[in-house]
Amino acid sequence: MIGHLNHVAMVVPDLDAAARLYRDTLGASVSMPVELPEHGVVTVFVELGNTKVELLHPLGAGSPIARFLERHPDGGIHHVCYEVEDIHAARDRLQQDGYRVLGDGQPRVGAHGKPVLFLHPKDFLGTLIELEQI
Repeated sequence: MIGHLNHVAMVVPDLDAAARLYRDTLGASVSMPVELPEHGVVTVFVELGNTKVELLHPLGAGSPIARFLERHPDGGIHHVCYEVEDIHAARDRLQQDGYRVLGDGQPRVGAHGKPVLFLHPKDFLGTLIELEQI
């Protein structure tokens, strides 16, 4: 069902400092910040040869990422994103097998402009999983 690793997302307390670290210290290609109000985040992508690192920072006090930073003030890994060919088929199969899809179960448009879903971390070894349709 899952394909390639699309990205690993990290919540960071200072987006500019994190982008500089990846760009200036590690020599990676770093995108410009993009605000995603529907997700409550500002995101920056670090482009690597075979995958990406997504740097996340809260957009507003009600952001789920703000709550993550309250519990983890230094930031940390937030989720892992895998590609799927058909997000609806993946969702239906997972739900049929008893796995929980977060929210209302309907795909939303993610940071890459493609449909995404999140799977409950308690069902996946304590890790929040994002599925993104390719």
